[in-house]
Amino acid sequence: MEIILKEDVQGLGYKNDIVTVKSGYGRNYLIPTGKAVIASPAAKKMLAEDLKQRAHKLAKIKADAEALAAQLAEVSLTIATKVSATGTIFGSVGSIQIAEELQKLGHDIDRKIIVVGAVKEVGSYKATVKLHKEVSVEIPFEVVAEAE
Repeated sequence: MEIILKEDVQGLGYKNDIVTVKSGYGRNYLIPTGKAVIASPAAKKMLAEDLKQRAHKLAKIKADAEALAAQLAEVSLTIATKVSATGTIFGSVGSIQIAEELQKLGHDIDRKIIVVGAVKEVGSYKATVKLHKEVSVEIPFEVVAEAE
């Protein structure tokens, strides 16, 4: 089943992409929640016309994402967390903590666009921030023991 995405769906595609999904996923989840519409010939024509009219807006959005990526490329974070005697973190460090640290530095980044693996020990790691479908930046961060 071909559908047109109305918003970004993690692992599937970005807004205004035409993707093929299984019919159950499309009919039971994506379409009722308003994340997609069926890609009929009329809908495809409307999408093409809409994209043509918004091409300059999309170029500006991409340029803004590239400018933000240039700013974030210079950022290095240090996240202090509670650590056991063996160096293992109580809990884990995820996108929420990285977003909070970026917020402290003046960068308002949504935690949903930050991709980070499971961080359960003290050390140096990298998080990927997907700002645009063609623009992403890696942010190095270090997890250290919290001073008591």
